Amino acid sequence: MKQHRTSLKDLADILGVSIATVSRALRESHEVGEEMRAKVKALAKEMNYRPNPFAQSLRKEAPRIIGVVVPNLVTHYFAGVLDGIEDYARTKGYSVFSSNSHEDHVREEQAVDTFVSMHVEGIIACLAQDTVDYSHFREIHDMGIPLVFFARTCLPELFSQVVANGEEAAQQATQHMIENGCRRIAFIGGPNHLDMVKRRKHGYLEALRENRIPIDRELVACGKIDFLHARNAAIKLLESPNPPDGILAFNDIVTYAAFDAIKSKNMRIPDDVAIMGFTDGDSAAFVTPSLSAIMDQAHAQGMKACELLLRNINGDKKIYKEVVPMILKIRDSSVKMPNKIK
Repeated sequence: MKQHRTSLKDLADILGVSIATVSRALRESHEVGEEMRAKVKALAKEMNYRPNPFAQSLRKEAPRIIGVVVPNLVTHYFAGVLDGIEDYARTKGYSVFSSNSHEDHVREEQAVDTFVSMHVEGIIACLAQDTVDYSHFREIHDMGIPLVFFARTCLPELFSQVVANGEEAAQQATQHMIENGCRRIAFIGGPNHLDMVKRRKHGYLEALRENRIPIDRELVACGKIDFLHARNAAIKLLESPNPPDGILAFNDIVTYAAFDAIKSKNMRIPDDVAIMGFTDGDSAAFVTPSLSAIMDQAHAQGMKACELLLRNINGDKKIYKEVVPMILKIRDSSVKMPNKIK
């Protein structure tokens, strides 16, 4: 069924008054009696009516808008995803409004609420790292508003999603470091409840198991996605009695934090510690030594997420899970023994 948001006409029909009366009541106009104003406001709340800020100024040419919620807009990955969304949306006549949750579930909920109030046609979202309550997204589903998740996802039974093959990529990256002589490989990740963290950590562990390398829980550091937090975690690992000889880092923030930590300890990369990270930034090729990276193909993920959303907006109610494969870029930071690379 086509999504339906409560309109002024719906309220007016139920109350048996004119649309103008309902509009005046919601604007607290003294032209409408206090009793009627109370009735209108109570019904509007009951029916989850949201005023459209564009309605008066753009009645004849209503904008076609989708909203995008990202956790950290300043990172190359999320900027790349947003660029892909905008490129695809533009070809279909849509404009894109983006909101940065700053990795905060409260801001995420506020962003979603704002987009609903704006009457966007659909929403694309990536979870903030501290989001564990998904009720605001369940409400979006109940309201019939199209939504697609990317990267960090939830409620797969309700919403389509676009993800990377993080498990496979992490396994390949860990295997590469093993083939280069690493035997104590650490994994520095984000919060364990995030599906993205689970996938990448699982791939790392599978590579260790396949190579019969004992799993050391002390080498797995999963916590907050934050530069200082990740840097401190890396330093703690490097200062331990039996430090790692390789590090697999969860994303670009964690990767550069670990890279900086190794440098701060005057350790050689990759001779003392090899490092590989999940990042989509071009800067990985220009640090010294150049950084081996698992590339997200962020732009392609954004394009695919927007494609799925517009399918949903246009009536396709199928729930999709699209996987955009990552690309391993092997550079100097992980190559200890070139002759053993397969």
